[in-house]
Amino acid sequence: MASIEEKVESIIKEPIKNLGYDLYDVNYVKEGKDYFLRIFIDNKEGIDLNDCEKVNDAISDLLDEANYIKEQYFLEVSSPGIERIIRKDEHLEQNIGEEIYIKLFMALNGKKEYIGILKRYDSNIVEIEEQELIRNR
Repeated sequence: MASIEEKVESIIKEPIKNLGYDLYDVNYVKEGKDYFLRIFIDNKEGIDLNDCEKVNDAISDLLDEANYIKEQYFLEVSSPGIERIIRKDEHLEQNIGEEIYIKLFMALNGKKEYIGILKRYDSNIVEIEEQELIRNR
């Protein structure tokens, strides 16, 4: 069974593309007592508030009609930002050769945080050329 995020992505991806944007990610979370559906969009020219408003207006009715989310939620449309989260294979593919920051749940070689150039990945391994951890996150 598909997650809410996958269901939402399936109905909004094409309308967002038709507006000239790429759907970067969909995130559905509960924070405190509130639920948030966060839609991250991107394009080569960058994203501004007008872009977010245009996408919000285009997808709001689609989401209401699909009725995938039973709880009351807040819809947020934004750019993934410069420090974007890499969650999908396509994100990894787009960032080969780029500097990435990795934060692990469990320490590896006594460390939980790494910065390095993404060299390659597959379903089991993410290989980076490690660089010095520049800042404390």
